[in-house]
Amino acid sequence: MKSKVTLILGASTNPERVSHQAIHRLRKAGHSVIAVGNAEGQVGDVPIQKGPIGGLSRPHTVSIYLQPKWQEVYRDGLLALKPQRVIFNPGTENPTLATALCESGISFEHACTLVLLSTDQY
Repeated sequence: MKSKVTLILGASTNPERVSHQAIHRLRKAGHSVIAVGNAEGQVGDVPIQKGPIGGLSRPHTVSIYLQPKWQEVYRDGLLALKPQRVIFNPGTENPTLATALCESGISFEHACTLVLLSTDQY
C-alpha cells in the first residue's frame, strides 16, 4: 500500500476526539500525517500546528474534523493546497465549501476516515 499524506484539519490532543483517533489509525496504517488544530500539541509522533494551512506541503487527502462555521478560515488555504480529495467526516458537511472544491477540480466525499481505514477503502 502506498502512503497517502493526509492533513487532519481540526486535530486535537484529546484522546476522546475522533481526529485524535484518526491520527493514530492513519500512522498505524503507514500514512504520513500533517495535523492542524486550534492549539499546538502532539499526538504520538505527529505535531499539531496552529494557524493557517497555506504553505504546507501538498497532501493527498484532507480529512476535516471542524464544524462548517470553523472551516471558513481555512477555505482559501485548502483550495490553494489542491489535495486530490477532501473527506467531510460526519457533522462537518458544508455545501458551500463542497461547491468551491468542485469548482476547483478537487474531489470530496462525505465519509468517516476511521470507517474508510477499517474497511480498506482509504
